[in-house]
Amino acid sequence: MALKLGVSVGYWGAQPPRDMIALAQRAEELGYFGFFTAEAYGSDALTPLAWVGAHTKKIKLGTGIVQMSARTPTATAMHALTLDHLSEGRVILGLGVSGPQVVEGWYGQPFSKPLARTREYIDIIRQVLAREEPVTSAGPHYPLPYPVDGEGSWGLGKPLKPITHPLRADIPIYLGAEGPKNVALATEICDGWFPLYYSPFRQEVYEAPLANMKDDFEVLYSAVVNITDDVEAGLMGVKHMLALYVGGMGAKDRNFHNELVGRFGFEKEAAQIQELYLAGKKMEAAMAVPDDLADEISLVGPKERIRQRLQAWEESPVTGLIVGARGMDDLEVIADLVLGA
Repeated sequence: MALKLGVSVGYWGAQPPRDMIALAQRAEELGYFGFFTAEAYGSDALTPLAWVGAHTKKIKLGTGIVQMSARTPTATAMHALTLDHLSEGRVILGLGVSGPQVVEGWYGQPFSKPLARTREYIDIIRQVLAREEPVTSAGPHYPLPYPVDGEGSWGLGKPLKPITHPLRADIPIYLGAEGPKNVALATEICDGWFPLYYSPFRQEVYEAPLANMKDDFEVLYSAVVNITDDVEAGLMGVKHMLALYVGGMGAKDRNFHNELVGRFGFEKEAAQIQELYLAGKKMEAAMAVPDDLADEISLVGPKERIRQRLQAWEESPVTGLIVGARGMDDLEVIADLVLGA
């Protein structure tokens, strides 16, 4: 199956990315299907898409991802509804629960029952976009209207429909998920899935959760692409990224990324990476990342090697790659490799 190709600017660092509009416009010209943003605890995912949408014509505008705890489900639906009108139907709404450190530390919300919260959250968004009747939810996570006996309630809430008629009732909703149950939930109630890490050489890791996906279900993977003659050196960026997530993105006894790498067959290595990273030995942690793992989840090497390895991705459930191009040259070379542009 031919792969779609998207580009992502992720979430901002200390400053906004340069040339974001020019990058989006060139991606559109080259045949990239989507432009994606993200958020952590700095820039938000939605505002940049409004800016990019105003300067492009057809490229899809995707959040990869909006953090659910940052906004109530009706607020997220309002954002999607508004941007979809302004962009004439180009929105892809990517959602995710994030992690307990951000949810509880940044948003001041409990992280409990992420599966149930996700199901309830998406159901409310679907109701808003359908606009068939006033939106209600029995809760317990997002009760609508707010309960009469709830803390601080005035008892005056009533079910409402959005004033603005959505341009599309079926704005596609994708879920960022790692755990098998979360991925299975995505195939049940969503239109697509954003894996954090995926290896086309270890498809059995997600075979069961993806067993019931619909024919038009999308799997969009954010892949590091590094075109270089030195594969070993080219993989170091991937290894540093893995060391950060596997070692430091989460508590020692509950790190979802660490658990995922364990399911990939690298449980012992994941434990070592975490031990080194939490001890402040970040370089040693990166060096402890297996080359096979870093290589399988990315596309690194000379152009011919990447072309050959793309075949494994084309034969996998992945329907599209989202890349973080470092500039116009990268954007064009990657388009040539994946799309034959």
